[in-house]
Amino acid sequence: MLKKRLYQCLGAASLALALGACKTPELVVKNESRNAPASYSTAAAAALDSTNTGRLQWKQFFTDPNLQGLIETALQNNQELNITLQEIEIARNEIRARQGEYLPFVRLGARADVEKVGKYTLQGATEENIDIKEGRRTPDPLTNFQLGAFATWEVDIWHKLRNAKKAAAIRYLATVEGKNFMVTNLIAEIANSYYELLAYDNQLTIVKQNIGIQSNALELVKFQKESARTTELAVKRFEAQVQHTRALQFKLQQSIVETENRLNYLAGRYPQPVARNAQAFNDRLPATIQAGSPAQLLANRPDIRQAEQQLAAAKIDVQVARANFYPSLGLTGGVGLAAFTPGLLVSSPQSLLYALGADLAGPLFNRNGIKAFYYNANALQTQAAYRYEKSVLNAYVEVSNQVSSISNLAQSYDAKAREVAALNQSVEISNSLFRYARADYTEVLFTQREALESKFDLIETRMQQLNASVNVYRALGGGWK
Repeated sequence: MLKKRLYQCLGAASLALALGACKTPELVVKNESRNAPASYSTAAAAALDSTNTGRLQWKQFFTDPNLQGLIETALQNNQELNITLQEIEIARNEIRARQGEYLPFVRLGARADVEKVGKYTLQGATEENIDIKEGRRTPDPLTNFQLGAFATWEVDIWHKLRNAKKAAAIRYLATVEGKNFMVTNLIAEIANSYYELLAYDNQLTIVKQNIGIQSNALELVKFQKESARTTELAVKRFEAQVQHTRALQFKLQQSIVETENRLNYLAGRYPQPVARNAQAFNDRLPATIQAGSPAQLLANRPDIRQAEQQLAAAKIDVQVARANFYPSLGLTGGVGLAAFTPGLLVSSPQSLLYALGADLAGPLFNRNGIKAFYYNANALQTQAAYRYEKSVLNAYVEVSNQVSSISNLAQSYDAKAREVAALNQSVEISNSLFRYARADYTEVLFTQREALESKFDLIETRMQQLNASVNVYRALGGGWK
């Protein structure tokens, strides 16, 4: 009999589905584009290589032991990364919560109450004239003691609850990818800051060397002034040049402090000296990069995979929202013992009670709220599709820019190195000519200033080369493995 009633309920639910489906708003699906160019440049299309540097582990890519130590410390202590790990735990708990929603809810409980009804009521008059047991009057007031188990269960006919749990599981995977993307960016930021710190160290060394050279030139000018071979103007110009370079020294020292503190912050520790070997900076060559094909970004980049997971979850959310238009079937049941005194609870089967019920309910009128929820889910799915396409396009542009940057910076470094060599010779020549009064002091000043600037630019270009290799490694999706 119970099975027959259940089939009747399911039949009614199917009929309601047929009626409700006719009135369900139309679904507008935005299909994401997964097309990607064959290569990052037209010239590279003919010589496409599937080798991809982004698949290397970060310890294979960054071989400097001091940099490796910073990265390892950051992966353990970085506060932002640890916050993201807790977001993963929250997403995992969301799966547990969603899984529990489509399983029966079972509760064990006990209850005791007392009731005094009016004598001149239907219930009171009935109890007055009917004995609770032969030869025993109904107690007044009447007590009630219950002990039993009670269950409720929403039958997941349309897989609404299962889909909600599936969406939560996919969002959990998205948070894992988000953590991986944060690891990639964190490692890249540490590496770039580390190379920036090495560049500042080398620039500071050059500044100190130039202060010595300029100080010697100042002493020479003073000697020539005493010999009436030059004027006080030349002395003041050379003195100003020395003070200008000293001011630059203090500026670089402050930049070194700030960069060290930024590295310590990323490593999750208080300010302390950062171990490094600045002397090997100029000899440090950028890592060889193999960009592979753009299609590999879909598998390598954590942010693309995160956007893909979020899109998949958004599509399932639309199915969950659509299921709200259909009726829901709920089952309730309970079994236990009940008596007006505790001693009679064990008097079975007289004290035995059980209940079983089913309810079927579906929206008929005022469905605007459900429609709004459905339209929002559809709009969010469309947004997720655009975000996915945006993340793919952004990844392609980043890799293309950085690959091109590596090539151009290599040529720029070679040209800048030749410029530095020429200006170094110019400094020696100008000093020699000035010593024998064959060159004006302004030529010496300008030559020294140009030489200093060119050396700074050379170090800056080397830092940009190293940063470009780091950035293309990050853009290819490397660092999180």
